[in-house]
Amino acid sequence: MSVEILDGKTVQSFVEDECAFNASVDGRFAALDANHDGLLSYTEMAGEIMSLRVLEKHFGVDEAGAVGPDELAKLYRGLFARFDRDGDGAVDRDEFRAEMKEVMLAVANGLGFMPVQMVVEEGSFLKVAVDRELARAA
Repeated sequence: MSVEILDGKTVQSFVEDECAFNASVDGRFAALDANHDGLLSYTEMAGEIMSLRVLEKHFGVDEAGAVGPDELAKLYRGLFARFDRDGDGAVDRDEFRAEMKEVMLAVANGLGFMPVQMVVEEGSFLKVAVDRELARAA
């Protein structure tokens, strides 16, 4: 993890650079595609989806105690369905790219134009966006 300064333009610029964005997204896709069939099943994506800790981070809810396992499973299945745009039970590379683009543009919109300092994980899309911007400035 590292502390970085970024704004919405940093993220938006990264998304608009199709070559850089697709390379990063495709790398994450390949890492998740455990059986190398070019599709992500719910099982392959489940760990990634659950690592987002949506309830704890965004709603202040302790997942283990406040939400039952059925509700939690339904939430994670709903997140998977956002990626599985055609509803065939698997996420292909184009679906993954499209949803990640929407997610990252939403992050850019949320950050706005004022620079903020935040902790980002190494290898995360936000870290890649910051590193890309720094390399272009150098």
